[in-house]
Amino acid sequence: MQTIALVGPSGTGKSHRAAGIAHQLGAQAIIDDGLLIQGNRILAGSSAKRQPTRIGAIKSAIFLEEDKVNEIKKAISELAPVKILILGTSKEMVLKIASRLGLPQPSKFLNIEDVASEKEIRKAKYIRTHFSKHVIPAPTLEVKKSFPGTLVDPLQVFLKKRGTSGKKDWLEQSIIRPTFTFHGKLSISNHALEAIAGYAAGSIDGVNQPGKINIHVVQEGIVTIDIAPVLTYGYPLHIIAAEIQKRIIVAVEEMTGLQVQMVNVQVKGLSLDKKFVSKATV
Repeated sequence: MQTIALVGPSGTGKSHRAAGIAHQLGAQAIIDDGLLIQGNRILAGSSAKRQPTRIGAIKSAIFLEEDKVNEIKKAISELAPVKILILGTSKEMVLKIASRLGLPQPSKFLNIEDVASEKEIRKAKYIRTHFSKHVIPAPTLEVKKSFPGTLVDPLQVFLKKRGTSGKKDWLEQSIIRPTFTFHGKLSISNHALEAIAGYAAGSIDGVNQPGKINIHVVQEGIVTIDIAPVLTYGYPLHIIAAEIQKRIIVAVEEMTGLQVQMVNVQVKGLSLDKKFVSKATV
């Protein structure tokens, strides 16, 4: 297996050019910001861009978590690529990633200046600094799985023709816009989250009242939710509880961009529907 490195400072357009470079060099996979990507699929890992803090993003990008290391190693073993392209902000970072994943040291280092003009790099830096836009070299449907509730825009990249087929190859990449941008910090109060969760739960047949809802912040960008609903007698409680969990997670993540780690449901009580009361008194 051969590894190739693309190196350049953050925001200079490495991810934007990764698919094209991998195509030209015949690399079957890309390692970028904590993800292992093959063509239009994210095979393994979790994006560093999903981390709520810069330190967390760095740890994710260089694979400091053992479970992620094992996940990536397994996926690489199953894929068995001949060449892998690794992206990094420095030569040292790429060497660290290769070492953590048990990959050979890169046989070739490309600097961003080798594949992009000064004007293109300057434009990429401007977009990152002023609009906080990040590129992930994977289709929007794949990226949305890792960024629930985040705005993801498609970006079509033309791959230069290889061989003599004469066909043009296009590959979709994604542009994400993180919750926190240069405009300032976006804060969502617990009261607003409780309202979203309560409405989601209350829309389910069999839920009489959403009940008390508590929001717990695990870390920036990640929450857990406790809910104590009153359910209607006669409905299967375990099915209703599972549906409450599902509805709340979808509603909160899609509306806020926050990640819901878990939803704990404690059935507080039962409400007797009139038809069940009349049957019981017969």
